[in-house]
Amino acid sequence: MLAQAKPNSAPERDMIPKPLLVAILALVVTSLAIVGAAAVTGRAHVGVPKAATILAERSVILQGGGAQAVTVLAADGSVMMDLPHGGFITVIQNGLERARTNARLDQSLPVRIIKYDNGRLAVLDDASGWSAELGAFGSDNRAAFERLMSQN
Repeated sequence: MLAQAKPNSAPERDMIPKPLLVAILALVVTSLAIVGAAAVTGRAHVGVPKAATILAERSVILQGGGAQAVTVLAADGSVMMDLPHGGFITVIQNGLERARTNARLDQSLPVRIIKYDNGRLAVLDDASGWSAELGAFGSDNRAAFERLMSQN
């Protein structure tokens, strides 16, 4: 006669180890305490660009044309650039498009490219409040928008 295996009386359970759960809880509580203390004490924000005077400004319209293409129009609607592979300009256009979609805004509104006296270069969308600090993405990507600033 064949011996029968006894069924396990308690099924195996996949469990998260208790020390890991305690560590996760400690992380959450610590994070909330730090954020709460900063909010209550009125601590100044860090990582926020310093205020500066505007040196130059240009309004442009960024129109997406698929996954990589972008057309850059002047504020009057004339074509400045038609780029089948827009690179970083397409990345910024995609971010802008997403912000405007979420805010249910017209995609054809202009944005401002602003150069500040402290060297900052930024794209600002007054309609949605979206912005991007272009210096944070490297000198080659910043140069793409500097070319837009210098175009006639």
